[in-house]
Amino acid sequence: MVIYGVAILAGCYLVGTIVGEFIGALMGIDSNVGGVGVAMLLLIIVVDKLVKVGKISKPAQDGLSFWNAMYIPVVIAMAASQNVLGALTGGPLAIVAGIAVVIISWICVPLLSGKQEPMVEVNNPMVGDEVDA
Repeated sequence: MVIYGVAILAGCYLVGTIVGEFIGALMGIDSNVGGVGVAMLLLIIVVDKLVKVGKISKPAQDGLSFWNAMYIPVVIAMAASQNVLGALTGGPLAIVAGIAVVIISWICVPLLSGKQEPMVEVNNPMVGDEVDA
């Protein structure tokens, strides 16, 4: 059911919005900078911790999966409403911020994915004279 887990989503979105507004204020602009991204990262971290501890129900996980799937269309709609041309002509800040975010994301991928165990190949000996077709 989609409604389960919406309280967690709303809390993460509220925190993300506050952090985004704060980052915008630090940069000297009257805009939310990265609030949705912060909210989604916070949502991923909170849900992962709750699943590991066993404190979240299956319907809540299903509801959160729905909202995670809705993330890309929401971000595209939000990006379409931004004045990208004004940001690019207003100064190099948008380009520098975009490059910095990409670099930071590349650095964070191994940290967020965790240490992976190396894959071990299992040698299956043939029985008799059987050959795989």
